[in-house]
Amino acid sequence: MPATPQRGRTARRLTIGAAVLAAAGLTAAALPAGADTGHAARTGRTVDVQLLSFNDFHGNLEPPQGSSGTVEEAQPDGTKKTVPAGGVEYLAQSLRTARKGHPYSVTAAAGDLVGASPLLSGLFHDEPTVEAMNRLGLDVTSVGNHEFDEGRTELTRLQKGGCHPKDGCYEKGRKFRGADFPYLTANVTDEKTGQPLLKPYTVWRHKGVKIGFIGVTLEGTPDIVNAEGIKGLKFHDEVATINKYAKVLNKQGVKSIVALIHEGGMPASTSYNYHCDSPGPGDGISGPITDIAKHVTSKVDALVTGHTHQAYACTIPDPSGRPRTVTSAASYGKLYTDTTLTYDRRTRDIVRTSVKAPGAANHVVDRTQPKAADMTSLITRWNKLAAPVAGRPVGHISADIAGRGATTPESPLGDVISDAQLEATAADGKGGAQLALMNPGGVRSDLAFTASGSEGDGVVTYGEAFTVQPFTNMMNVVDLTGAQLLTALQQQVSGPNETSPKILQVSKGLTYTLDMTKKGADRVVKDTVKLNGTALDPAKTYRVAMNEFLAGGGDGFTAFKTATNKYVGPSDLDAFTAYLTAHSSATNPLTPPKADRITVVK
Repeated sequence: MPATPQRGRTARRLTIGAAVLAAAGLTAAALPAGADTGHAARTGRTVDVQLLSFNDFHGNLEPPQGSSGTVEEAQPDGTKKTVPAGGVEYLAQSLRTARKGHPYSVTAAAGDLVGASPLLSGLFHDEPTVEAMNRLGLDVTSVGNHEFDEGRTELTRLQKGGCHPKDGCYEKGRKFRGADFPYLTANVTDEKTGQPLLKPYTVWRHKGVKIGFIGVTLEGTPDIVNAEGIKGLKFHDEVATINKYAKVLNKQGVKSIVALIHEGGMPASTSYNYHCDSPGPGDGISGPITDIAKHVTSKVDALVTGHTHQAYACTIPDPSGRPRTVTSAASYGKLYTDTTLTYDRRTRDIVRTSVKAPGAANHVVDRTQPKAADMTSLITRWNKLAAPVAGRPVGHISADIAGRGATTPESPLGDVISDAQLEATAADGKGGAQLALMNPGGVRSDLAFTASGSEGDGVVTYGEAFTVQPFTNMMNVVDLTGAQLLTALQQQVSGPNETSPKILQVSKGLTYTLDMTKKGADRVVKDTVKLNGTALDPAKTYRVAMNEFLAGGGDGFTAFKTATNKYVGPSDLDAFTAYLTAHSSATNPLTPPKADRITVVK
């Protein structure tokens, strides 16, 4: 089946809100009316607008490998089924099929479209993903924390276009044109000017219908990205920012508003089709988005969220008590959300009653449907450019090694990575590390035994290793006292990480017990922390390896910022690939570690 041509942009023009109004609080000039009252009279008072949305795509143009490429589906009999999903060829086809029969359809995203991407996109600074988003008809997105992975200047380039300042243009005669859709950064402002980094909002218009979109990223972004890339930027409260711009849009006559928020929640079930309004509205979801949803102004009619990589389509009451949909479509293009917004032409608002909110449901991007031909062409073109690098074998494994898809705090792949980092920095002339620690969020995928291409089962290619470790952070080796190290371990489960623990992956030799029946820092059982069988000495100095993100205090690990005597080693990716090569072969592949260094009491 041929792919549906890209929809005309003129028919559904996006009017961008002026960023000048953002922080200055100036009176907004009215937008062009664009309403056709005669048309409204002919077609009736209300019209259903289809809102298609997704989030946290992370450059996964090809179907993700292993558990990263599946979703869990609850069956009528109470069992759960694992369904392969994802890949932009199928995402584009799913969206195009969903749009059929819907004359009013808008497609939005909630951030992290790029960053932490597989090599096919990451090698080219995510230009292939932006090109794919242009082709599949994305209308608008908020900015996620990963859009800042390469800094504010690179994010601006993704929006406006132009060749990479260092690597240049990748194809002769082709210049990167940037995103056809607006990236919205309502709550990210320049410290000097007070202006938003990019546009704070946009208005989608079609045949007299107007819907405003406000885009925000999580306020805590500075805690989870490298500080250098966001220097000079300020991240503001999500609720206050959305409420501010909802007023601006209302003054412009835009009464129908959707917030795109790169922050999310945790549903009580991992099944994408879980009914999270049971037994009552919003009862089946927890996490930061619940508090945000309860305080975002009633002027906003729906919340599209992300960041937690979870799937949910919930109803959470707004401040006035009316139901309002809050949705997230998992990650990596495995799902899309279809929400019906009933637009009232007279009030110019979305119809929401005390009984029923706009209907929303998540749908699987299944791989049994035809592929979108233009996406296949795009993938083929970029794969050809990446092939000399991507296909190089770097190691061999005997079975899947779970990383992102692990169900335990310590993952087998996390052990491999931390061991690799220790080995790369242990020698006296290379840092003298005695142990290594790895942030769990930096492990982006599994290592799958089944071949992704023609390399053969069990062969790990450079491209697959890159997918696991895409940030290429430089390794740091620092001095920490035993007391500082213990504090860092306690920060995994206390402070900002208490409600959503971030368990560091540890190298061989470091062992301890984590008692999750306790609260906060007490969850780390102090007298069980040992290095090579010897109890941790609070007064002794240890050489500890970690990536530069952790060394800078990322993920709430402020204890690492107090370290001294820093040595800069190789990149984490180089350490990982070197380890795979040194410790595996076709006849003696690497076996998955037991992941038994951290004993967890539940």
